[in-house]
Amino acid sequence: MWSVAALLNAVADTLQARFANVTVQGELSGFSRAPSGHCYFSLKDDRALEPALVRCAMFRRAAAMVDFQPRDGMLVEVRGRLALYNARGDLQLVAESMRPAGQGALYEQFLRLKAKLEAEGLFEPERKRPLVRHPRAVGVVTSLKAAALHDVLTALQRRAPQVRVVVYPASVQGAEAPAELQRAIHLAGERREVDTLIVCRGGGSLEDLWAFNDEAVVRAIAHSPVPVVCGVGHETDVTIADFAADLRAPTPTAAAELAAPVRDECLAVLQGLYNCLQRCVDRKLEREGQRLDQTTMRLARPAQVLAQRHRELDRLQQRWAAAPRQRLQLARQRELHLGERLLRSTQRLSSARQREQHLAERLQRSTHVRLDAQAARLEALAARLESANPRQVLQRGYALLTDAEGAPITSTGAVHPGDTVRAVLHDGALVTEVQRSEPSA
Repeated sequence: MWSVAALLNAVADTLQARFANVTVQGELSGFSRAPSGHCYFSLKDDRALEPALVRCAMFRRAAAMVDFQPRDGMLVEVRGRLALYNARGDLQLVAESMRPAGQGALYEQFLRLKAKLEAEGLFEPERKRPLVRHPRAVGVVTSLKAAALHDVLTALQRRAPQVRVVVYPASVQGAEAPAELQRAIHLAGERREVDTLIVCRGGGSLEDLWAFNDEAVVRAIAHSPVPVVCGVGHETDVTIADFAADLRAPTPTAAAELAAPVRDECLAVLQGLYNCLQRCVDRKLEREGQRLDQTTMRLARPAQVLAQRHRELDRLQQRWAAAPRQRLQLARQRELHLGERLLRSTQRLSSARQREQHLAERLQRSTHVRLDAQAARLEALAARLESANPRQVLQRGYALLTDAEGAPITSTGAVHPGDTVRAVLHDGALVTEVQRSEPSA
Protein backbone atom coordinates (compact mmCIF):
# COMPACT_ATOMS: atom_id res chain seq x y z
CA MET A 1 0.00 0.00 0.00
CA TRP A 2 1.33 3.45 -0.99
CA SER A 3 1.22 6.50 1.22
CA VAL A 4 0.39 9.80 -0.48
CA ALA A 5 3.92 11.17 -0.07
CA ALA A 6 5.51 7.91 -1.28
CA LEU A 7 3.24 7.81 -4.33
CA LEU A 8 4.01 11.40 -5.25
CA ASN A 9 7.75 10.88 -4.76
CA ALA A 10 7.66 7.80 -6.99
CA VAL A 11 5.79 9.69 -9.69
CA ALA A 12 8.24 12.63 -9.37
CA ASP A 13 11.20 10.26 -9.77
CA THR A 14 9.61 8.70 -12.84
CA LEU A 15 8.93 12.09 -14.40
CA GLN A 16 12.46 13.28 -13.67
CA ALA A 17 13.95 10.15 -15.23
CA ARG A 18 11.65 10.15 -18.28
CA PHE A 19 11.17 13.94 -18.86
CA ALA A 20 14.36 15.48 -17.41
CA ASN A 21 14.86 17.72 -20.45
CA VAL A 22 11.90 18.60 -22.70
CA THR A 23 11.02 21.47 -25.04
CA VAL A 24 7.34 22.47 -25.22
CA GLN A 25 5.68 24.91 -27.59
CA GLY A 26 2.50 26.66 -26.46
CA GLU A 27 0.68 29.93 -26.00
CA LEU A 28 1.38 31.96 -22.86
CA SER A 29 -1.54 32.46 -20.51
CA GLY A 30 -1.77 34.09 -17.09
CA PHE A 31 1.85 35.25 -17.06
CA SER A 32 2.85 36.95 -13.79
CA ARG A 33 6.10 37.92 -12.11
CA ALA A 34 6.26 37.63 -8.32
CA PRO A 35 8.16 40.18 -6.16
CA SER A 36 10.73 37.45 -5.55
CA GLY A 37 11.56 37.43 -9.28
CA HIS A 38 9.98 34.02 -9.97
CA CYS A 39 7.58 33.81 -12.94
CA TYR A 40 4.42 31.71 -13.06
CA PHE A 41 2.35 31.03 -16.17
CA SER A 42 0.58 28.38 -18.18
CA LEU A 43 1.18 27.01 -21.65
CA LYS A 44 -1.96 26.16 -23.58
CA ASP A 45 -2.71 24.53 -26.92
CA ASP A 46 -6.06 25.50 -28.44
CA ARG A 47 -5.27 23.87 -31.77
CA ALA A 48 -5.59 20.33 -30.37
CA LEU A 49 -8.85 18.40 -30.56
CA GLU A 50 -9.35 19.16 -26.89
CA PRO A 51 -7.83 22.23 -25.20
CA ALA A 52 -4.71 21.34 -23.26
CA LEU A 53 -2.85 23.34 -20.59
CA VAL A 54 0.20 22.79 -18.41
CA ARG A 55 1.24 24.99 -15.49
CA CYS A 56 4.79 26.31 -15.49
CA ALA A 57 7.20 27.94 -13.10
CA MET A 58 10.41 29.77 -13.97
CA PHE A 59 12.64 30.66 -11.06
CA ARG A 60 14.47 33.93 -10.73
CA ARG A 61 17.82 32.79 -12.11
CA ALA A 62 16.28 31.49 -15.34
CA ALA A 63 13.79 34.40 -15.60
CA ALA A 64 16.64 36.91 -15.49
CA MET A 65 18.07 35.38 -18.68
CA VAL A 66 14.88 35.93 -20.75
CA ASP A 67 15.72 38.69 -23.25
CA PHE A 68 12.16 39.70 -24.19
CA GLN A 69 8.96 40.71 -22.43
CA PRO A 70 6.58 37.75 -22.24
CA ARG A 71 2.92 38.63 -22.83
CA ASP A 72 -0.26 36.63 -22.73
CA GLY A 73 -1.11 35.19 -26.14
CA MET A 74 2.49 34.90 -27.32
CA LEU A 75 3.57 31.59 -28.82
CA VAL A 76 6.78 30.48 -27.07
CA GLU A 77 9.12 27.54 -26.81
CA VAL A 78 9.97 26.58 -23.25
CA ARG A 79 12.79 24.18 -22.34
CA GLY A 80 12.76 22.56 -18.94
CA ARG A 81 11.84 19.52 -16.93
CA LEU A 82 8.60 18.03 -15.69
CA ALA A 83 8.14 17.93 -11.95
CA LEU A 84 5.43 17.26 -9.42
CA TYR A 85 4.48 19.90 -6.90
CA ASN A 86 3.91 17.68 -3.85
CA ALA A 87 2.02 20.30 -1.82
CA ARG A 88 -0.91 20.16 -4.26
CA GLY A 89 -0.11 17.11 -6.33
CA ASP A 90 0.05 19.31 -9.46
CA LEU A 91 2.07 18.55 -12.54
CA GLN A 92 4.19 21.51 -13.57
CA LEU A 93 6.93 22.33 -16.02
CA VAL A 94 9.97 23.94 -14.39
CA ALA A 95 11.23 26.20 -17.20
CA GLU A 96 14.94 26.75 -17.67
CA SER A 97 14.72 28.94 -20.81
CA MET A 98 12.13 30.59 -23.03
CA ARG A 99 12.18 32.03 -26.52
CA PRO A 100 9.48 33.41 -28.83
CA ALA A 101 8.07 30.96 -31.35
CA GLY A 102 5.44 33.23 -32.88
CA GLN A 103 2.67 35.58 -31.79
CA GLY A 104 0.08 33.01 -30.83
CA ALA A 105 -3.39 32.59 -32.30
CA LEU A 106 -5.18 34.81 -29.79
CA TYR A 107 -2.57 37.55 -29.95
CA GLU A 108 -2.57 37.43 -33.75
CA GLN A 109 -6.34 37.89 -33.65
CA PHE A 110 -5.78 40.87 -31.32
CA LEU A 111 -3.33 42.47 -33.77
CA ARG A 112 -5.56 41.86 -36.82
CA LEU A 113 -8.60 43.50 -35.18
CA LYS A 114 -6.50 46.39 -33.91
CA ALA A 115 -5.07 47.02 -37.38
CA LYS A 116 -8.55 46.86 -38.94
CA LEU A 117 -10.12 49.36 -36.54
CA GLU A 118 -7.07 51.62 -36.70
CA ALA A 119 -7.37 51.71 -40.49
CA GLU A 120 -10.99 52.84 -40.08
CA GLY A 121 -9.82 55.80 -37.98
CA LEU A 122 -11.43 54.69 -34.69
CA PHE A 123 -8.25 55.47 -32.76
CA GLU A 124 -7.53 58.89 -34.28
CA PRO A 125 -6.66 61.59 -31.70
CA GLU A 126 -9.18 63.94 -33.35
CA ARG A 127 -11.98 61.64 -32.17
CA LYS A 128 -10.94 61.91 -28.55
CA ARG A 129 -13.19 64.17 -26.48
CA PRO A 130 -12.16 66.00 -23.32
CA LEU A 131 -13.75 64.85 -20.09
CA VAL A 132 -16.19 67.08 -18.26
CA ARG A 133 -14.06 68.92 -15.72
CA HIS A 134 -16.67 68.94 -12.96
CA PRO A 135 -19.14 66.11 -13.65
CA ARG A 136 -22.47 65.95 -11.88
CA ALA A 137 -22.74 62.17 -12.33
CA VAL A 138 -20.32 59.41 -13.35
CA GLY A 139 -21.38 56.08 -14.86
CA VAL A 140 -19.55 52.80 -14.25
CA VAL A 141 -19.82 49.79 -16.58
CA THR A 142 -18.52 46.70 -14.79
CA SER A 143 -19.64 43.64 -12.89
CA LEU A 144 -21.43 44.13 -9.58
CA LYS A 145 -19.18 41.44 -8.11
CA ALA A 146 -15.94 42.86 -9.44
CA ALA A 147 -13.35 44.28 -7.07
CA ALA A 148 -12.89 47.08 -9.61
CA LEU A 149 -16.35 48.46 -8.74
CA HIS A 150 -15.38 48.70 -5.07
CA ASP A 151 -12.12 50.45 -6.02
CA VAL A 152 -13.94 52.99 -8.22
CA LEU A 153 -16.66 53.71 -5.65
CA THR A 154 -14.07 54.09 -2.88
CA ALA A 155 -11.95 56.48 -4.94
CA LEU A 156 -14.95 58.62 -5.95
CA GLN A 157 -16.26 58.74 -2.38
CA ARG A 158 -12.85 59.88 -1.16
CA ARG A 159 -12.18 62.44 -3.89
CA ALA A 160 -15.62 63.72 -4.90
CA PRO A 161 -18.45 62.58 -2.62
CA GLN A 162 -20.77 65.14 -4.25
CA VAL A 163 -20.67 63.26 -7.58
CA ARG A 164 -23.56 60.86 -8.16
CA VAL A 165 -22.54 57.37 -9.37
CA VAL A 166 -24.72 55.29 -11.71
CA VAL A 167 -23.71 51.63 -12.19
CA TYR A 168 -24.57 49.84 -15.45
CA PRO A 169 -23.94 46.19 -14.55
CA ALA A 170 -22.43 43.85 -17.12
CA SER A 171 -20.32 40.71 -17.12
CA VAL A 172 -16.63 41.39 -17.72
CA GLN A 173 -15.52 37.84 -18.50
CA GLY A 174 -17.04 34.91 -20.32
CA ALA A 175 -19.07 34.29 -23.45
CA GLU A 176 -21.90 36.65 -22.41
CA ALA A 177 -19.60 39.52 -21.47
CA PRO A 178 -19.26 41.24 -24.91
CA ALA A 179 -23.02 41.49 -25.49
CA GLU A 180 -23.68 42.71 -21.93
CA LEU A 181 -20.90 45.29 -22.11
CA GLN A 182 -22.23 46.56 -25.44
CA ARG A 183 -25.79 46.86 -24.06
CA ALA A 184 -24.59 48.67 -20.93
CA ILE A 185 -22.58 51.22 -22.95
CA HIS A 186 -25.54 51.83 -25.30
CA LEU A 187 -27.89 52.21 -22.31
CA ALA A 188 -25.65 54.84 -20.73
CA GLY A 189 -25.59 56.74 -24.03
CA GLU A 190 -29.36 56.62 -24.43
CA ARG A 191 -30.15 57.78 -20.91
CA ARG A 192 -27.66 60.66 -20.97
CA GLU A 193 -27.80 60.79 -17.17
CA VAL A 194 -24.02 60.85 -16.61
CA ASP A 195 -21.28 63.19 -17.82
CA THR A 196 -18.47 60.60 -17.89
CA LEU A 197 -18.57 56.84 -18.35
CA ILE A 198 -15.98 54.51 -16.79
CA VAL A 199 -15.55 51.04 -18.35
CA CYS A 200 -13.39 48.94 -16.05
CA ARG A 201 -12.42 45.60 -14.58
CA GLY A 202 -9.46 44.17 -12.68
CA GLY A 203 -6.39 42.50 -14.12
CA GLY A 204 -6.12 39.06 -15.65
CA SER A 205 -4.76 37.05 -18.53
CA LEU A 206 -5.37 37.84 -22.18
CA GLU A 207 -8.30 35.40 -22.16
CA ASP A 208 -9.79 37.05 -19.06
CA LEU A 209 -9.67 40.47 -20.70
CA TRP A 210 -10.76 39.29 -24.13
CA ALA A 211 -14.28 40.76 -23.82
CA PHE A 212 -12.67 44.22 -24.07
CA ASN A 213 -11.03 43.18 -27.36
CA ASP A 214 -14.41 42.34 -28.89
CA GLU A 215 -15.16 44.39 -32.02
CA ALA A 216 -18.73 45.24 -30.99
CA VAL A 217 -17.60 46.46 -27.57
CA VAL A 218 -14.79 48.55 -29.07
CA ARG A 219 -17.19 50.16 -31.57
CA ALA A 220 -19.71 50.87 -28.82
CA ILE A 221 -17.01 52.70 -26.85
CA ALA A 222 -15.83 54.64 -29.89
CA HIS A 223 -19.38 55.80 -30.80
CA SER A 224 -20.59 56.46 -27.25
CA PRO A 225 -22.12 59.96 -26.95
CA VAL A 226 -20.71 60.09 -23.41
CA PRO A 227 -16.91 60.48 -23.00
CA VAL A 228 -15.43 57.13 -21.94
CA VAL A 229 -12.54 56.40 -19.58
CA CYS A 230 -11.23 52.85 -19.96
CA GLY A 231 -9.57 51.35 -16.90
CA VAL A 232 -9.15 47.65 -17.66
CA GLY A 233 -6.57 45.51 -15.89
CA HIS A 234 -3.27 46.64 -14.45
CA GLU A 235 -0.74 49.07 -15.89
CA THR A 236 0.86 46.45 -18.16
CA ASP A 237 -2.47 45.16 -19.53
CA VAL A 238 -3.51 46.56 -22.91
CA THR A 239 -6.84 46.03 -24.68
CA ILE A 240 -8.26 47.42 -27.92
CA ALA A 241 -10.86 49.22 -25.84
CA ASP A 242 -8.02 51.37 -24.44
CA PHE A 243 -7.32 52.73 -27.92
CA ALA A 244 -10.98 53.49 -28.68
CA ALA A 245 -11.73 55.20 -25.37
CA ASP A 246 -11.39 58.96 -24.98
CA LEU A 247 -8.92 58.40 -22.15
CA ARG A 248 -7.03 55.33 -20.93
CA ALA A 249 -6.37 54.76 -17.25
CA PRO A 250 -3.82 52.22 -16.00
CA THR A 251 -6.18 50.88 -13.30
CA PRO A 252 -9.86 51.21 -12.28
CA THR A 253 -8.83 53.43 -9.36
CA ALA A 254 -6.88 55.68 -11.70
CA ALA A 255 -9.95 55.87 -13.97
CA ALA A 256 -12.01 57.18 -11.05
CA GLU A 257 -9.32 59.72 -10.22
CA LEU A 258 -9.29 60.96 -13.83
CA ALA A 259 -13.09 61.17 -14.03
CA ALA A 260 -13.62 63.52 -11.08
CA PRO A 261 -11.37 66.15 -9.47
CA VAL A 262 -10.72 66.33 -5.73
CA ARG A 263 -13.54 68.29 -4.07
CA ASP A 264 -11.25 69.94 -1.51
CA GLU A 265 -8.98 71.25 -4.28
CA CYS A 266 -11.99 72.64 -6.17
CA LEU A 267 -13.29 74.29 -3.00
CA ALA A 268 -9.84 75.79 -2.36
CA VAL A 269 -9.78 77.22 -5.89
CA LEU A 270 -13.29 78.65 -5.45
CA GLN A 271 -12.33 80.15 -2.10
CA GLY A 272 -9.28 81.77 -3.68
CA LEU A 273 -11.40 83.22 -6.49
CA TYR A 274 -13.95 84.46 -3.96
CA ASN A 275 -11.26 86.13 -1.85
CA CYS A 276 -9.76 87.79 -4.94
CA LEU A 277 -13.19 88.99 -6.08
CA GLN A 278 -13.99 90.28 -2.60
CA ARG A 279 -10.72 92.23 -2.48
CA CYS A 280 -11.42 93.74 -5.89
CA VAL A 281 -14.93 94.75 -4.85
CA ASP A 282 -13.68 96.24 -1.58
CA ARG A 283 -11.02 98.28 -3.40
CA LYS A 284 -13.56 99.45 -5.95
CA LEU A 285 -16.05 100.46 -3.25
CA GLU A 286 -13.31 102.27 -1.33
CA ARG A 287 -12.23 104.24 -4.42
CA GLU A 288 -15.79 105.11 -5.33
CA GLY A 289 -16.51 106.09 -1.72
CA GLN A 290 -13.54 108.46 -1.72
CA ARG A 291 -14.70 109.97 -5.00
CA LEU A 292 -18.19 110.41 -3.58
CA ASP A 293 -16.81 112.12 -0.46
CA GLN A 294 -14.72 114.49 -2.58
CA THR A 295 -17.67 115.29 -4.82
CA THR A 296 -19.89 115.86 -1.81
CA MET A 297 -17.34 118.25 -0.30
CA ARG A 298 -17.11 120.20 -3.57
CA LEU A 299 -20.89 120.44 -3.81
CA ALA A 300 -21.31 121.47 -0.16
CA ARG A 301 -18.94 124.47 -0.22
CA PRO A 302 -21.16 126.91 -2.27
CA ALA A 303 -24.14 126.02 -0.11
CA GLN A 304 -22.12 126.69 3.05
CA VAL A 305 -20.97 130.07 1.76
CA LEU A 306 -24.50 131.03 0.78
CA ALA A 307 -25.87 129.99 4.17
CA GLN A 308 -23.20 132.03 5.94
CA ARG A 309 -24.08 135.08 3.85
CA HIS A 310 -27.73 134.65 4.68
CA ARG A 311 -26.93 134.55 8.39
CA GLU A 312 -24.88 137.72 8.13
CA LEU A 313 -27.71 139.38 6.22
CA ASP A 314 -30.20 138.41 8.91
CA ARG A 315 -27.98 139.89 11.63
CA LEU A 316 -27.63 143.16 9.68
CA GLN A 317 -31.37 143.38 9.13
CA GLN A 318 -31.97 142.87 12.83
CA ARG A 319 -29.51 145.60 13.70
CA TRP A 320 -30.98 147.95 11.12
CA ALA A 321 -34.49 147.34 12.42
CA ALA A 322 -33.48 147.92 16.06
CA ALA A 323 -31.45 151.14 15.50
CA PRO A 324 -34.38 153.55 14.72
CA ARG A 325 -36.40 152.32 17.64
CA GLN A 326 -33.54 152.79 20.02
CA ARG A 327 -32.93 156.32 18.77
CA LEU A 328 -36.63 157.21 18.96
CA GLN A 329 -36.80 155.93 22.49
CA LEU A 330 -33.82 158.05 23.45
CA ALA A 331 -35.42 161.05 21.82
CA ARG A 332 -38.63 160.54 23.75
CA GLN A 333 -36.72 160.36 27.00
CA ARG A 334 -35.05 163.59 26.16
CA GLU A 335 -38.44 165.07 25.22
CA LEU A 336 -39.78 164.19 28.65
CA HIS A 337 -36.77 165.75 30.25
CA LEU A 338 -37.29 168.87 28.20
CA GLY A 339 -40.98 168.94 29.18
CA GLU A 340 -40.02 168.88 32.82
CA ARG A 341 -37.62 171.64 32.23
CA LEU A 342 -40.35 173.49 30.28
CA LEU A 343 -42.44 173.53 33.40
CA ARG A 344 -39.63 175.29 35.10
CA SER A 345 -38.99 177.79 32.39
CA THR A 346 -41.15 178.87 29.47
CA GLN A 347 -38.18 180.38 27.74
CA ARG A 348 -36.20 177.20 27.95
CA LEU A 349 -39.27 175.32 26.68
CA SER A 350 -39.30 177.18 23.39
CA SER A 351 -35.58 176.58 22.99
CA ALA A 352 -36.02 172.97 23.90
CA ARG A 353 -38.73 172.49 21.32
CA GLN A 354 -36.58 174.00 18.68
CA ARG A 355 -33.75 171.77 19.76
CA GLU A 356 -36.04 168.80 19.77
CA GLN A 357 -37.24 169.56 16.29
CA HIS A 358 -33.68 170.04 15.14
CA LEU A 359 -32.60 166.79 16.72
CA ALA A 360 -35.53 164.94 15.19
CA GLU A 361 -34.62 166.24 11.77
CA ARG A 362 -30.97 165.23 12.23
CA LEU A 363 -32.04 161.87 13.54
CA GLN A 364 -34.28 161.28 10.56
CA ARG A 365 -31.61 162.40 8.13
CA SER A 366 -28.92 160.25 9.76
CA THR A 367 -31.28 157.29 9.88
CA HIS A 368 -32.08 157.59 6.19
CA VAL A 369 -28.42 158.02 5.35
CA ARG A 370 -27.44 154.97 7.42
CA LEU A 371 -30.23 152.88 5.98
CA ASP A 372 -29.33 153.88 2.44
CA ALA A 373 -25.67 153.03 3.07
CA GLN A 374 -26.50 149.64 4.58
CA ALA A 375 -28.94 148.85 1.75
CA ALA A 376 -26.28 149.72 -0.83
CA ARG A 377 -23.76 147.51 0.99
CA LEU A 378 -26.30 144.68 1.15
CA GLU A 379 -26.95 144.95 -2.57
CA ALA A 380 -23.22 144.91 -3.26
CA LEU A 381 -22.75 141.81 -1.10
CA ALA A 382 -25.70 140.10 -2.76
CA ALA A 383 -24.26 140.93 -6.19
CA ARG A 384 -20.83 139.56 -5.18
CA LEU A 385 -22.47 136.45 -3.75
CA GLU A 386 -24.53 135.94 -6.88
CA SER A 387 -21.45 136.42 -9.10
CA ALA A 388 -19.70 133.64 -7.14
CA ASN A 389 -22.52 131.22 -7.92
CA PRO A 390 -21.18 128.61 -10.41
CA ARG A 391 -24.56 128.41 -12.12
CA GLN A 392 -24.41 132.14 -12.98
CA VAL A 393 -21.07 131.59 -14.64
CA LEU A 394 -22.44 128.64 -16.60
CA GLN A 395 -25.50 130.66 -17.71
CA ARG A 396 -23.20 133.17 -19.34
CA GLY A 397 -22.06 130.50 -21.79
CA TYR A 398 -19.21 129.00 -19.84
CA ALA A 399 -18.79 125.25 -19.29
CA LEU A 400 -17.00 123.15 -16.66
CA LEU A 401 -14.81 120.52 -18.36
CA THR A 402 -13.93 117.26 -16.60
CA ASP A 403 -12.22 114.08 -17.74
CA ALA A 404 -13.66 110.53 -17.56
CA GLU A 405 -12.70 110.33 -13.86
CA GLY A 406 -14.48 113.59 -12.99
CA ALA A 407 -11.30 115.66 -12.47
CA PRO A 408 -11.43 119.29 -13.74
CA ILE A 409 -9.49 120.03 -16.96
CA THR A 410 -7.52 123.29 -16.64
CA SER A 411 -5.07 122.95 -19.52
CA THR A 412 -5.06 121.79 -23.13
CA GLY A 413 -2.10 119.60 -22.29
CA ALA A 414 -4.26 117.52 -19.96
CA VAL A 415 -6.21 115.95 -22.84
CA HIS A 416 -5.32 114.35 -26.13
CA PRO A 417 -7.24 113.72 -29.35
CA GLY A 418 -9.65 110.81 -28.88
CA ASP A 419 -10.11 111.42 -25.12
CA THR A 420 -13.66 111.62 -23.75
CA VAL A 421 -14.50 114.98 -22.09
CA ARG A 422 -17.61 115.85 -20.04
CA ALA A 423 -18.82 119.46 -20.38
CA VAL A 424 -21.17 120.62 -17.59
CA LEU A 425 -23.55 123.44 -18.66
CA HIS A 426 -26.14 125.33 -16.61
CA ASP A 427 -28.95 122.95 -17.71
CA GLY A 428 -27.12 119.62 -18.05
CA ALA A 429 -23.94 117.98 -19.35
CA LEU A 430 -22.44 117.01 -22.68
CA VAL A 431 -20.08 114.03 -23.27
CA THR A 432 -17.77 114.84 -26.17
CA GLU A 433 -14.65 113.42 -27.81
CA VAL A 434 -11.58 115.61 -28.33
CA GLN A 435 -10.79 116.11 -32.00
CA ARG A 436 -7.71 118.31 -31.55
CA SER A 437 -6.18 120.72 -29.03
CA GLU A 438 -5.16 124.29 -29.91
CA PRO A 439 -2.91 125.77 -27.20
CA SER A 440 -2.89 129.54 -27.00
CA ALA A 441 0.16 131.24 -28.51
